[in-house]
Amino acid sequence: MKLLTVNTGLPRPSAYTHGPGGLTGIDKRPAPGPVEVRDPGPKGTGGSGVAGDAVCDLRHHGGSDQAVYAFAREELDAWERELGGRTLANGSFGENFTTQGLDVSNARIGERWQVGGELVLEVTSGRVPCRTFAGHLGEKGWVRRFTEEAVTGAYLRVIRPGVVRSGDPIEIVHRPDHEVTAALQFRAVTTERTLLPALLAAGEALHPEALRKAREYTAARG
Repeated sequence: MKLLTVNTGLPRPSAYTHGPGGLTGIDKRPAPGPVEVRDPGPKGTGGSGVAGDAVCDLRHHGGSDQAVYAFAREELDAWERELGGRTLANGSFGENFTTQGLDVSNARIGERWQVGGELVLEVTSGRVPCRTFAGHLGEKGWVRRFTEEAVTGAYLRVIRPGVVRSGDPIEIVHRPDHEVTAALQFRAVTTERTLLPALLAAGEALHPEALRKAREYTAARG
């Protein structure tokens, strides 16, 4: 298991974004050299946890619980085939980390990865697609297609900061004993709300917004 590339994006204009000034950082490209990763601070004030990476819409993106977004190269390859042979370079889905040999979407909430010699990350949730993502890809019905596939990648929080570079090994250093994965969390908050009570098994490791939805849904049903 390894980190193929660390990807960062500069603010660029987009007709599809909710970000201030119509800017988005979703167009991410592999960064040369080492990159620092740290806790960016609370959502709404903190952006990306990856140095040099722009988050323009702080209302919906970034912050401690979405500090890093990871997506598997194997899934990009699968989407290339699904989209008729279209080339999807590392970073095409707006991911900060493009990985190899790691089943990112089926990582468990609270699972911890050590990347390189210092950085430790913790899985918090799957990624819900938005209009900016759809506009960036330019594929008809993209939000629906991505949602139906439910191969979401994973958002992660920073447990221990560190410097990483392309080619660094990834090691799973902690795997919780529940079965709540990033993909299951995604399905619960999008298409299969009856799964929400199952998310409670992940406890405080879960993204706070998903945890709130799970608690409210469960309480409303006694």
